[in-house]
Amino acid sequence: MKFNRQHIPGLTLAFTLSLGALYAAGLPWFSQLGLSALTLAIVGGMVLGNTVYPRIAVHSHAGIAFAKGHILRLGIIMFGFKLTFQDIAAVGVGGILIDACVLTSTFFLAFWLGRRKLGLDEQSVILIGAGSSICGAAAILATEPVIKAQAEKVAVAVATVVVFGTLAMFLYPLLFSMTHALGVSEFAFGIFTGSTVHEVAQAVAAGRAVSEQAATSAVITKMIRVMMLAPFLLILSAWLNRRHNSNKGSDSDKRPITIPWFALGFLAMAGFNSLSWLPQAWVAQLIALDNLLLAMAMGALGLTTHVSAIRKAGSKPMVLATALFAWLLIGGTLINSGIGYLIRS
Repeated sequence: MKFNRQHIPGLTLAFTLSLGALYAAGLPWFSQLGLSALTLAIVGGMVLGNTVYPRIAVHSHAGIAFAKGHILRLGIIMFGFKLTFQDIAAVGVGGILIDACVLTSTFFLAFWLGRRKLGLDEQSVILIGAGSSICGAAAILATEPVIKAQAEKVAVAVATVVVFGTLAMFLYPLLFSMTHALGVSEFAFGIFTGSTVHEVAQAVAAGRAVSEQAATSAVITKMIRVMMLAPFLLILSAWLNRRHNSNKGSDSDKRPITIPWFALGFLAMAGFNSLSWLPQAWVAQLIALDNLLLAMAMGALGLTTHVSAIRKAGSKPMVLATALFAWLLIGGTLINSGIGYLIRS
């Protein structure tokens, strides 16, 4: 899809939505709740999408589709500027193992419980599982083009991240007050926070409610979890292609392996950022631009999300998200404690 003049109305609308979301996210009330610009963008998009947008959809559709496709992929690639490979060294092998175990166990639990026990459709299960196990709305956004998910299912998955990520921000400081008496350090609790809380902003808020040391280790651990998004997308894409091809009888029906190149671009940007060749002021501007691009994509998704379709999803997505949140608390505690014990011994 090449850019042309027909994209301008829709892109202007998505751009305006993203600016409003970025401004609102910077307000004290929203920032204290850990509501990121991505979340606010999709909420604003849904409000407009179910009120005034249908009247102008004919003129804006091309630009909105461009934002959900090309702008989204560019935003995921530039997301790499938020990471460096040096972050990995800050929490050591233990932090990496904890993140890997939390991610894989949470996603496999989501797939088993969602498909086998709740009977949810595969797209919803993958989106909710990715949001809970990796990095919230950003992971859901990145997974959407790989599985070609419907906008309504994306919105439902984002809603689960908002609900339980917000709950975690208030619950985790209370958990620390109980576990600190048992000898859990602020640094260790920060690793637990970063490995189990959904969104980056939510992990920061929960960590800072404990201490700056907890916030630092929470952010580093969380960003390592974010870095695992790229291999997750590659493995997911390969698995979907292999399963599709195994179900086809002849070679003519089989499709070639599709690689989500934006995931590799994301890793490449993280690697480039690790070299520290760019001034920090430039990196900060690139991160700000990336926030704008991702908010545009999220706003565009919100504009094409119908509330009636979300209602049809029923209570099962929230039941799945509740179970995953419980696992992040209980299973995350066991994983952090077990790996921490192995590392110390």
